[in-house]
Amino acid sequence: MDKIERNDIHIISRHSNWSHKSVEKLLEKELYADKAAWQKFLRLFFISLGVSFTTAGIIFFFAYNWADLHKFAKIGVIEALVIAVSAFILFSKLKPDIKNIFLTGAAILVGILFTVFGQVYQTGANAYDLFLIWTIAIVLWVAISNFAPLWLVFVILVNTTYILYYLQVLHHDYNFIEMFMVLFLINLAFVTATICIKHFLKTIQPSTWYINTVSLAAIIASTIGVCIGIFESSDIFFYPLVVVTIIAYASGIVYALKTKSTFYLSIIPLSVIIILSTFFIEISTNEYMFFMISFFIVISVTLVIINLVNLQKKWKN
Repeated sequence: MDKIERNDIHIISRHSNWSHKSVEKLLEKELYADKAAWQKFLRLFFISLGVSFTTAGIIFFFAYNWADLHKFAKIGVIEALVIAVSAFILFSKLKPDIKNIFLTGAAILVGILFTVFGQVYQTGANAYDLFLIWTIAIVLWVAISNFAPLWLVFVILVNTTYILYYLQVLHHDYNFIEMFMVLFLINLAFVTATICIKHFLKTIQPSTWYINTVSLAAIIASTIGVCIGIFESSDIFFYPLVVVTIIAYASGIVYALKTKSTFYLSIIPLSVIIILSTFFIEISTNEYMFFMISFFIVISVTLVIINLVNLQKKWKN
C-alpha cells in the first residue's frame, strides 16, 4: 500500500483495539490538511490568481491604449516584461512551484508579443501562424518545467494550431471526420506519452487532473468524429477512426482496471452510449426509435453506475 486512506483506517479501527484518540491523531497527521498545507495552497492560489490578472491586465492595456502607443512602445513593453519575468525566474531563489507559475505567465506573454507584432506590422499571416510560432517558442520551457498547467497550455496551443491550419489552409470541403480524427490522435499521443513518463520516469510525476483533462479532450474528439461519420459512413476516414477508437477505448479500459481509475471507466462507456444512440438515430427517426433510445440511455447509464459502485467497493475492501 503506497498511501493509507481514510477507509483503511476505519476498517482497522473497527476490527482492533485501536483507541479513538489514536485514530484521530493519525487522521490529522496523514489525511487532514494542516496549517502548513493550507498556507501552501493559498500561497500558490493567490500567486496564480495574481499572474492571471496581471496577464489579463496587460492584454486590456494594449486594447484600450492601442491608438495612443507608438509601435516601438507596444513591442518594447511586452519584450521588457518577457525578459524581466525570465530573469526573475532564473535568478530568484523562490520555490520551483512559484517559478513555474511565473513561467506559465511568461509563456502567455510570448503569445501576446507575437499578437502585438502581427497587429503593428500587419504581416497578413494566418491565425494558425501565430499559434504555431507561439507553440514553437515555448516548447523548451514546457520540456523543462515539469508543471502541469504549462503542459496544458501547450496542448491547447497544439490543438488550436491544427484546427486553424485545417480551417484556413486545407480547403478541401471541410472534412470534419478527418479533422476530429487527427485531433483524437494528437491528444491520444499526449496522453500516452504522459502515462509512459509517469510510469518510467520517477523524477517526473504528471498530475492526474492533467492526464484526465487531455484524455477527456481526446474522447470528445473521437466521439464527435464517429458520430459525424455515422451519418457520412462513405467517408474514407470513418472506418480508420472507428478502428483506432476501438483500440484506444479497449486499452483505456484495461489501463483503468489495472490502475483502479474510475475516470476512464466513466467517460469511455459514456462515449460508447452517445455513439450507439447516434447509430440508432441513423437507423430510424420515428417516435418509437426515440422512445427506445431514451430507454437504452437510462438502462445503460444505470448499469455503468452500478458497475462503478461495485468496483469501488471491491477496490476499497
